Amino acid sequence: MISLPDDQLPGRFDGMASDRLGYLLKHVQAKLTELQTKALAPHGLNGRDLAVLSAIVSGEPLSQLEVAARLRVDRTSIGDLLDGLEERGFVERRRSPEDRRRNVVVLTSVGQSTFETAERIRLEVEREFLAPLTAPERFRDDLQLLLGE
Repeated sequence: MISLPDDQLPGRFDGMASDRLGYLLKHVQAKLTELQTKALAPHGLNGRDLAVLSAIVSGEPLSQLEVAARLRVDRTSIGDLLDGLEERGFVERRRSPEDRRRNVVVLTSVGQSTFETAERIRLEVEREFLAPLTAPERFRDDLQLLLGE
């Protein structure tokens, strides 16, 4: 085993920043969230809201539990998120036309147009955020690789 002096140990925190991967990932994610939150706020959304709308719009009508599963969130959390989106007129809960015993969540026309606008904003924020990187698409691909996707 290699022995290094304390001041040369990798991951040493010097009071300003750290080269620890967890620290860097956490703070990069926090900065991106802050930028997205600020950009989406005029449209009555935050990043979590946009993720829910994205899950709903991305295919066949889903039940509340299916939305939660798609987003990998707790079923009680999704209820609160959907309640907020419903109060703002972005989503509705309806009976499934295929199975009257099942309720599905759908975007309203306001929800659809807000989603489209918000998605364009999200993409622009991400583009600007990643602009300093020499290979932003490679960075995204590498992150997906680390997640096993």
